[in-house]
Amino acid sequence: MRATRGAARAYILTVALGAALCVLPALRPGAQTPWTTLGLLAGLYLVCELPGRCPFFGSSVPISAGSFFPLLLAAAFLLPPPAAALVAVPGSLAGRAEKPPAAARRIWRAGQLPVTVWAASSVYALLGGPAALGGPGPGVLPDLPYALVPACAAALAFSLVLTALDGSILVVAEQLPPRRAWSGLLPRSLGPHLVHGLAGLMMAILWTSSYGPLAALFVLLPMYISCWVFAQYHREHAAHRATIRALVQAVDIKDTYTRGHSERVGHASVLIARELGMAQERIEVLRFAGILHDVGKLGVPTRVLRKEGPLTPEERRVIELHPEYGHEIVRGIGFLGEARAAILHHHERLDGSGYPYGLAGRSIPEFARVVAVADAFDAMTSTRSYRPGRPVPVAVEELKRCAGTQFDPQMVRALARGLERHGWSGAVTADDVPVPPPRGEGEGAGSLPGPVRPRPPDGPDACAPAPASARSSRTPDRPR
Repeated sequence: MRATRGAARAYILTVALGAALCVLPALRPGAQTPWTTLGLLAGLYLVCELPGRCPFFGSSVPISAGSFFPLLLAAAFLLPPPAAALVAVPGSLAGRAEKPPAAARRIWRAGQLPVTVWAASSVYALLGGPAALGGPGPGVLPDLPYALVPACAAALAFSLVLTALDGSILVVAEQLPPRRAWSGLLPRSLGPHLVHGLAGLMMAILWTSSYGPLAALFVLLPMYISCWVFAQYHREHAAHRATIRALVQAVDIKDTYTRGHSERVGHASVLIARELGMAQERIEVLRFAGILHDVGKLGVPTRVLRKEGPLTPEERRVIELHPEYGHEIVRGIGFLGEARAAILHHHERLDGSGYPYGLAGRSIPEFARVVAVADAFDAMTSTRSYRPGRPVPVAVEELKRCAGTQFDPQMVRALARGLERHGWSGAVTADDVPVPPPRGEGEGAGSLPGPVRPRPPDGPDACAPAPASARSSRTPDRPR
């Protein structure tokens, strides 16, 4: 939450009030609440959340409030809805809040999770889940496979309510459009929540069996470790995305002329990769390659990048060093893998006349051949201050004309197929500078046409011979 605005505070308090109404029946005299089971489950959940607050563990323990859902779902299966909702309160209030305002975030979680658990437990009870669990007696066995039905329905209800509340707080507190706030929340969470539900069901069956609560801990510990590993993976992946985003923002700030170009090259590279049938792991790395292909511009003087008018031969040679600068910048970033070669070689040409090393044919890395096509395609279709963007069919035909000399024909055909399947959304770059009218059009008496900036050397508009300065004297086995 950027700030706890008045509307956000009111919404948080409303959800917290809803949570209080959910747990209130369990606190009334004569409610016959199973306090022993409730206390054990609430204590276990609290123990699962406390490591995130401990300075000894620091950020290495990614379990924070609400992240260990199997135990909450086990509570939904073992307890009546009001008592199950009460299990979530202590851990939610004590869990780690990674961003300020900490108090508002903890109150939100202490409202959100009880409401969610209450909904899951209510669905579970409605479908006869408690009767399907079995009991401690030797002859009272769980009703399998029927017990899976109410458990999965409860996990589905848990996921629906949780994502609905997650999206709504983003709308209220962050003022995001509703479509963006809820975009992808349910698909990303539904699978993990169903798995958590099955783990919670296993825990509940063992809890009610003759083995008792101690046996349920054998399910709890491996699930806790798996959640830790899963959260650690997502934390690392988020760090990767933050690194990429910071580098791209730095390039956009330095070279505002092609702002947004990097993201579109990444998207076009993914279109090509999917048509080629690449594995998902390689597609993600290739997307990074497309996004970061021009990161070497950080090593090019700003006065050269933003120069109005023609470049001198020396200035052109300086700009043509940007693939090597980019390779130097990212060579220590291990998770980029094959993307580093694409950044270094995306201006090589199939006929060997490219730069920096004049590689030809299949000696050019596959990722570099993909990014070269995506880079040229976006350069041609993007509207720039000196000319309008070409229509997509015209740009594709130009790529086909250059295939075999400048571009790999396989990559060009893959892009054409991807565009036929998914289309392409054009965008204005160069800070959305409008295209000036041609001379003689729209010029009234005494009007003068605005300055027209020449085409940058690293964004080809068409197939053309590589400049003589493009060939580096370095050999391919001696990258800087």
